[in-house]
Amino acid sequence: MKKRICILYTGGTIGMVPTDRGYAPKPGALAQYLKAIPDLASPEAPTWELVEMEPLLDSSNITVREWRAIGQAIFDHYDRFDGFVVLHGTDTMAYTASALSFMLENLQKPVIFTGSQIPLCRMRSDGRDNLITSLLIAAQGRAAEVCLYFGGKLLRGNRATKRSADGLRAFSSPNYPPLAMAGVEIRYDQAALARPAQKGPLTLAPFEAAPIGVLKVFPGIQFGLFEPILTEALRGIVLETFGAGNIPDGGGALLPLIQKAGKNGTVLVVCSQCGEGSVHLGAYATSAPLKASGAVSGRDMTTEAAVAKLYYLFSRGHSAAEVKRLMEQDLRGELTGE
Repeated sequence: MKKRICILYTGGTIGMVPTDRGYAPKPGALAQYLKAIPDLASPEAPTWELVEMEPLLDSSNITVREWRAIGQAIFDHYDRFDGFVVLHGTDTMAYTASALSFMLENLQKPVIFTGSQIPLCRMRSDGRDNLITSLLIAAQGRAAEVCLYFGGKLLRGNRATKRSADGLRAFSSPNYPPLAMAGVEIRYDQAALARPAQKGPLTLAPFEAAPIGVLKVFPGIQFGLFEPILTEALRGIVLETFGAGNIPDGGGALLPLIQKAGKNGTVLVVCSQCGEGSVHLGAYATSAPLKASGAVSGRDMTTEAAVAKLYYLFSRGHSAAEVKRLMEQDLRGELTGE
């Protein structure tokens, strides 16, 4: 029996049409594009059904509300399909894939995010291969988790990051190997597919719009400028540091800010600006203030995964202490344990 796959279209370049203001998503346009792809009607293709989200959005406009809507759509259709292909704009695809990896608890079916850099309405669109291969991967069922397929590589969703604004291999997974490579055949890496076990029926853990910030450290940063945002309302902050977790002392201005954040109950997660490698707080003297303040290491998590994980943990109602503890634990294959 053929597998049944739901194609969930959220917007993004793959289904956009040209307008006088540039490319934009248009309801109904993607359905027409899909009818023009003969391979989708091939006997080798799984049975598929298109579900369009409303409204369709450029992915730069995706928010926590849309994450909830995508998660809800998958939850509502879960029993009817063997897998899902989520068509999404590339700009924030890694954020949404990371979010869904936490939101869909006990997921036992493939959820494959993909899209394109060139719309399907253009002759050289990369969307055809990305879509067709994603459908086959979803139907094969071997990667029963949230993944991102693009340019011949199947990546764990919460390990992916966008690396190119115009290249057709737009995504990378700097700290984790691809789950599969698509050449003449789709070859899976069985060891890479391993992740923390999840058991039981699918549960949806919707996110709340918790106050979270991201701050990138740079040479000459004046930390005092950021003091006004460090209020009790700020629940968590991802700090992108140099190297393995190193920061400038800011003329002595940083430590009081970190201490203030700690007193306010703000969870400070340290990630690295480097694409590859891991945070090791305390390895260098320049990271000692962060370790002493109670900041937690994001280890080798991407910023996208760290942000999504904070939303998830705060939405589950955990205390700041519990959020800190769980941020350093591998929940969905998002980080490498020590």
